[in-house]
Amino acid sequence: MRLQAVLGAIGRQVLELLAVLGRFVLFATDTVSHMVRPPFFFREFGVALFQIGWLSLPVVGLTAIFTGGVLALQIYAGGARLNAEAVVPQIVAIGIVRELGPVFVGLMIAARVTSSIAAELATMKVTEQIDALTTLSTHPIKYLTVPRVAAGLITVPILVGVGDVIGILGGYLVSTQTLGFSQIGYLNNTYDFLELRDVLSSLVKGCAFGGIATLIGCYFGQNSGRGAQGVGRATKGAVAAAAVLILAINFALTSIFFAL
Repeated sequence: MRLQAVLGAIGRQVLELLAVLGRFVLFATDTVSHMVRPPFFFREFGVALFQIGWLSLPVVGLTAIFTGGVLALQIYAGGARLNAEAVVPQIVAIGIVRELGPVFVGLMIAARVTSSIAAELATMKVTEQIDALTTLSTHPIKYLTVPRVAAGLITVPILVGVGDVIGILGGYLVSTQTLGFSQIGYLNNTYDFLELRDVLSSLVKGCAFGGIATLIGCYFGQNSGRGAQGVGRATKGAVAAAAVLILAINFALTSIFFAL
């Protein structure tokens, strides 16, 4: 009987997870279909561009520059054991552009944007503002989700590109000012080592992370429970789901771009 109870509990959790995944897929499909059909709410789109893109730039810049600096220090310390200190520019560049830049920006967006969207939309649901939109014949996905997802798809790749440049700059500053690297030599090694595939993979990851972060925030916000606890659970669940999916998608995209 105890074994049956355990298996039953596991089965219920699996079924609940599959139900959530199914609802999310339907929500994502509905969002994509509304993105290509009028009407378009350009004012909401502009507000989302500002909030997701411009207001995220300071935290992205600070994260990237310190990441690049720390990466340069760690690579230099590790390379010194093998007399390979000269590889610092190359590894900083490829580490930032291929992996650390997109992933850190994606996680910062999940922490800042996904939580904000989920909390905002969950509060709108609790206060019945979403029901009011439906009463006014305005589709909630068209008005609330599509502008935010479209803004995420556009702005996050730009943030990733900016983060890559700032991260490489952080490694450059530490290497040239602290570790004794030549300024011209460092820049030449960075430029010669990076390939177009590295940059494209970084931007594609940024687009995927931006879409998933905003989509999850909208989904959890519009499907939150009632009351203050519902808002809190929606926000917490959105951030956790976005972070896990960003890491999983990063692994999948890295396998696609750099499979041997």
